Amino acid sequence: MPFLLPLLLQAYSPETEAVMNRSRREKQEERAAAAAAVNPAAAAPARADGKIPVPAKFAAPFQACLDQAIESPDAGIAFAQKWRIDGGSFYARHCMGFAYARAERWTPAIVAFEQAAEEAERSGEMVEAARLWAQAGNAAMASGDLPKARGDFDAALARGLPDGLEKGEVHLDRARALVALNEPDAARDSLDVALAQAPKDPLGWLLSATLARRSGEMRLAQAHIARAVQLSPDDASVALEEGNIAVLTDHEDIARAAWARAVKLAPDSPSGKAAADNLSRLPVAKPAR
Repeated sequence: MPFLLPLLLQAYSPETEAVMNRSRREKQEERAAAAAAVNPAAAAPARADGKIPVPAKFAAPFQACLDQAIESPDAGIAFAQKWRIDGGSFYARHCMGFAYARAERWTPAIVAFEQAAEEAERSGEMVEAARLWAQAGNAAMASGDLPKARGDFDAALARGLPDGLEKGEVHLDRARALVALNEPDAARDSLDVALAQAPKDPLGWLLSATLARRSGEMRLAQAHIARAVQLSPDDASVALEEGNIAVLTDHEDIARAAWARAVKLAPDSPSGKAAADNLSRLPVAKPAR
């Protein structure tokens, strides 16, 4: 179906919506992740989820600062500024970055997270510094500053995150930035690491499938979108890309069903609207005899 090729290859980028969804989701989940990190046990070892407990000295004010930021970003910023002066260390700057991000004030959020990362490094907390560099990268992504995002993600990875989910997520974030910067080879390198380190994240398989489709690696695209569908069957972005790949591999029936699912799941989203447009370009299905 040559009339569909310009639409599928150029007009819509499902990973763009995935990037925005990830940014919104991270904002919603930040409180839970940060709260899970707060633990009064000082100098405790890393847990199975990779989070290092906050030392007792900082745990209560850190949680209080986060709570303030959730209730009112301006109140969180004020709390963090005072706490920083009173000896809050990089945890105060971390909370300040979180508060600015809650307000979608991305430039000061980037500065706060980067300053927190640098202060954590000076304190010898290299893994925590890596996490903060990664948060700075995500704030830069949200602001649209893709070169800075790539630099911050590179800084995070250079600090030596241990193998596992966190390292995989940072490689995935780096790959998202590189795709947006039109650096597919470098993006593929990071994606391969992300898929190995964080195999249960459907966004990695979605982005990998999209990248494979764009480079003409259709067997890889089919395999990876199948994994994304398995992990996230109710995601309209995944359904849209499933249809894109199916129509380019001469499986019109699968494409039609996948796009219809995307429309049903999220009719008003960019994915749902793109899927509806794709469906309108397909020939009318012949009734079964």
